[in-house]
Amino acid sequence: MTLDQALAFGLVGLTVAGFVWGRLPYDLIALAGLLAGVATGIVPVKAAFSGFADDVVVIVVAALLVSAAIARSGVVEDIMRPFMPFMKTPQRQVMVLVGAVTLLAMFTKNVGALAMFMPVASQVARKSGTSISQLLMPMAFGSLIGGLVTLVGTSPNIIVSKIRQDMTGQPFSMFDYAPVGLGVVAVGFLFLCFASNLIPKRKPGGAVGESFALDAYTAEARVPEGSGFAGRTVADLEAAADGDIAVRTVIRERFRRLEPAPALLLREEDDLLLVGEPEGIERAVARAGLTLVGEPTTQAGDIESESVVEGVVTPQSPIVGSRIGKLSLEAAHGVTILAVSRAGTEIRQHLSSVRLREGDVLVLKGTSETVPEALGSLKILPLAERSIVLGRNRRSFIPLGVLAAAMILTATGLVSAVAAFFGAAVVLLLLRVMSMHEAYQTVEASVIVLLAALIPLSEAIQTTGGTDLIAGWLSSALHGLSPLTSLFMVTLLAMGVTPFLNNAATVLMLGPIAGSLAVRLGLNPDPFLMAVALGAACDFLTPIGHQCNTIVMAPGGYRFGDYWRLGLPLSLIVLFVGVPLIAFVWPVMPG
Repeated sequence: MTLDQALAFGLVGLTVAGFVWGRLPYDLIALAGLLAGVATGIVPVKAAFSGFADDVVVIVVAALLVSAAIARSGVVEDIMRPFMPFMKTPQRQVMVLVGAVTLLAMFTKNVGALAMFMPVASQVARKSGTSISQLLMPMAFGSLIGGLVTLVGTSPNIIVSKIRQDMTGQPFSMFDYAPVGLGVVAVGFLFLCFASNLIPKRKPGGAVGESFALDAYTAEARVPEGSGFAGRTVADLEAAADGDIAVRTVIRERFRRLEPAPALLLREEDDLLLVGEPEGIERAVARAGLTLVGEPTTQAGDIESESVVEGVVTPQSPIVGSRIGKLSLEAAHGVTILAVSRAGTEIRQHLSSVRLREGDVLVLKGTSETVPEALGSLKILPLAERSIVLGRNRRSFIPLGVLAAAMILTATGLVSAVAAFFGAAVVLLLLRVMSMHEAYQTVEASVIVLLAALIPLSEAIQTTGGTDLIAGWLSSALHGLSPLTSLFMVTLLAMGVTPFLNNAATVLMLGPIAGSLAVRLGLNPDPFLMAVALGAACDFLTPIGHQCNTIVMAPGGYRFGDYWRLGLPLSLIVLFVGVPLIAFVWPVMPG
């Protein structure tokens, strides 16, 4: 072993130890490792920052943006509506939700697919009384196995494709993973559908702000001329919002107040007082094509500058006792009031006629420039920040269409995966599906920095000859074993490392080693690369090895030890189904 090899191994070992220690953020540990690599000379200065321009990083960023755009469009909820009546029992709920997440994870980043369906799972759990812990972990695991099917489903597939290109000059294509991935998905899906009782029922955790319950908001919406909902009933409107809102009052001909009986027919120009959470009100307005009273008429509708916040009226506020309609807030302060929450009192009049009281909670819409100034001038105390969709109605099938186009272009070989998904992200931003500010919030800098720092660090193992050295050791250890047994051992090694490291880091380090090992054994490297991708993508044992496991931990109320209960048998299924499929689809013997 040379000095450079010893330094490379020592540095990678210290980086892994830092990940396992867990006292510092993963991205900081990776940056420290990269700095040490540059300082010791095993990472050339010119190559130190090449990871930020790597195809892997570009594809991961683009896939996250596309996933977020689909989630914000509300299309997922609309697609799931026909399935809601079927989801009466916990087993059926798991079947539908896991199936939907798994299917979507095949075509977009698995963590994005999971994020899209978590609000749906929360809605189902709330309405049916099912513990959400019975739903979220199977969905997270379903997103992981769904990501096995295509190139862009999960980071390990993308990284392994790059490693193969470095070795052979030819990357794996979009659907090279599908034969093995679909087999694992079929068996894994059946297991998840019938094994959710292995998960303890937990109460969800949450942020401090979520522990304070507000009374429902009241918003005013109008049935516009030519609306398709004119002639429909109140019950139809409430059903359009999945029962998450109630019509409190129908105001007709400006002053007539009608009791909202379920069979009451709505007319054009009716004003409706809708009661519910902002998400439910937005759903009713969007699906029924209503006009939200209070929407700004100025540049506040610009996607780049719009800002929607919640705030409570303080006793010192100059607007206490004033009617909303008399305040001229849009002209004076550049904001409008979209909804009001008032404890203990029902609002049954036009919002413009409501006299504000101290303690009222308002949903305000303006711009990023006007809202902070208005909050200060009006002495309105902003609440802990949460995502408010009311007043941000951008429901559209455009993101799904752009994603489909990117998939088709990649699958047909017309453009590379990196070009297709980069193009898809840019097109969605140009179409104003989401703002640049929202895009920056979507792409976690920690994920990008982690990947970008680890890429040159892992390449140091190769450039110093360390990959061939480890491959030689493994070749000696596996000498005399069958090729299938060697595949099992490589997959098991990747599975064992990933829960305590990180799936991307695992592939970056083990991928070249597995490829070199196959060459030394006189075998085809493709199945060994596939084995690393399979093992690294299937972390079901801890909440820290993959983001999908991490993001459901608090909402599901899970403990660290809950994951292995469902994850261990699923890991065995992946191992004993996936490895034989790899050997069958990708012959181990060359030629």
